[in-house]
Amino acid sequence: MNKSIFHIANMDCSAEEQLIRMKLVGNEAVEGLHFDLPGRQLTIFHTGAVEPLAKTLEGLRLNSTLIATADAGLAELTEDAPADRRLLWTVLGINFFFFVLEALTGFLAHSIGLLADALDMLADALVYGLALYAVSRIVSTQKRVAKLSGYFQLALAVGGLVEVLRRFAVGEQEPDFGLMMGISALALVGNSASLYLLQKSRSQQVHMQASQVFTSNDVIANMGVIVAGGLVYVTGSAWPDLLIGLVVFALVARGAFRIFQLAK
Repeated sequence: MNKSIFHIANMDCSAEEQLIRMKLVGNEAVEGLHFDLPGRQLTIFHTGAVEPLAKTLEGLRLNSTLIATADAGLAELTEDAPADRRLLWTVLGINFFFFVLEALTGFLAHSIGLLADALDMLADALVYGLALYAVSRIVSTQKRVAKLSGYFQLALAVGGLVEVLRRFAVGEQEPDFGLMMGISALALVGNSASLYLLQKSRSQQVHMQASQVFTSNDVIANMGVIVAGGLVYVTGSAWPDLLIGLVVFALVARGAFRIFQLAK
């Protein structure tokens, strides 16, 4: 793997950075990009010759000049790995804790909504584990891990939708709306904290962006279960709980397809 450093005279804000990313990220030879906006420098980690990349940059008319090209070690590409790893361990712990809590209370409360949210939490915990594996690895490996995460999400969504339809068919007793709302409110706090930490990191790595997708889905799902609990109380029926279970698994499926898009 090579490291090529460019001076880009007209790159002085995030707009130029995004323009360059749009041009280079889809290139199979590009393994990583490091931007130094104050210094107006771009470091490209890549395989193969630098000339095609230099021509791509010249086409943007940002006054780019190649400074140097040299061999690069994997450690240089993954300089943010320690911070990413600590962050992923944190959100993994939060998700696994709430998976256990929601799974137990879901059975006690006879709530498909809580159980759906618990399984979503378990999927996220496993996905964060995959993301931990992807830290310190090249972009192609990170993309494969993101795709695997998406397939896992999709399998979970299909299984969950089948279970919801089964409960619609056979009927379900009214769930404990108090447990539904209370536990989901706690999970909402945990997921909101996880999402804040992931967004604060501003990581451009595909496996980290995939983690943000999962967590944002969790926040939406938590709010939905809280609303469903209130509707169970008002209507005295299990239907709101079954409907939110259906919605949660649909969100999981939607998240899977978003992951596939990120991994392209």
